[in-house]
Amino acid sequence: MKSLRKIAGITSFLFFAAPALWLGFAARAHQEPAPAPPQNAPAPDAPRLSEARAKITVNANLVVLPVTVKDRSGRLVPDLGKDEFRVFDDGVEQRIDVFTTEGFPLSMVILIDNDLKDKDAKAVGNSLDAIIGGMSNLDEAFVCRFDEFFHPGKGFTSNQDALLLQLKRTKLESHTALIPPGDPFNQPTINGHAVDGSPAVTGATRTIFAAPTKALDDAIFAAAELLKTRPRNRRKIIFVISDGIDGGKKYNSNTYDNTVKEVLAHSISVFAVGVGSAFFDRKFERLSEYAHATGGDIYYAASEDSMEDLYSRVTEEARNEYTLAYIPQGIKGEQNSKDYHSVEVRVKREGLTILTRNRYYTGGITQ
Repeated sequence: MKSLRKIAGITSFLFFAAPALWLGFAARAHQEPAPAPPQNAPAPDAPRLSEARAKITVNANLVVLPVTVKDRSGRLVPDLGKDEFRVFDDGVEQRIDVFTTEGFPLSMVILIDNDLKDKDAKAVGNSLDAIIGGMSNLDEAFVCRFDEFFHPGKGFTSNQDALLLQLKRTKLESHTALIPPGDPFNQPTINGHAVDGSPAVTGATRTIFAAPTKALDDAIFAAAELLKTRPRNRRKIIFVISDGIDGGKKYNSNTYDNTVKEVLAHSISVFAVGVGSAFFDRKFERLSEYAHATGGDIYYAASEDSMEDLYSRVTEEARNEYTLAYIPQGIKGEQNSKDYHSVEVRVKREGLTILTRNRYYTGGITQ
């Protein structure tokens, strides 16, 4: 009888107490942190380098060419194979050592014109957060502005929430297209007439494009300095949003030639969105020169909606490039001792447009 009562007591204890003990154990297990990983273990979310990116990282002698291919309608052509490409270095055909179509993560300086006309400044300011839509979690960006001076932001970040906040807080300066009384020669006026007796100038005829007071060359040079230390296995781009006006020697301490040399020496491409309505004049010429020399591209936007669409096209194009790399061979004599070397990429398929850098500088191979 005592044995039966003892068994009954144990059964009762297990029935009522066991659930409470299990819940307590589960709660402690939930509160206790997981064991720390070994000290040298990689971060759990760190992506492993692909074979192509690993080769580019390790071999500093490779010349790396991001290549964009488009059809006659401007659409990206994604289905070309390695055997359809030919690469020439100073006219000498090269063997392609690395070929991949994988999308490389972007390291991007977003370089925003800080001296636009009122209408353009408002449209650009309202559209900037759309840049996030074309970025992946592995991309990083550094938001900067420029006018007569270069205004760097808070540094590179891959945190999209932090980047979105930076873009939303970017306040652009602007100017009116009306020149003040006394212009264009900065002379004083009396009742709308110049002091020297010249005819009155009405407000309508005083509407002109902004004076070229911006240091575009210096801004691109400074952006390249920020990007040059980013890893070789990332796609490095300067994303310029500007009306294309440049102040020339008066406002720039760097020339176009030494700026494009700096950009190319560190495997950086320039992509641009030109804003404003005067597409057919020469004000976008300098932006176009940077884009074409470095293997980037340029688009033109006339409205806020078109800006937002073009931002995503820029990041899509930059990420979905072919990557070709080679170790220069067969370049002899005077050609081999030059500071820079011309590059040409051809494809066997007809009717396609190829965008890549047109030269590289020897300093860029040893970065």
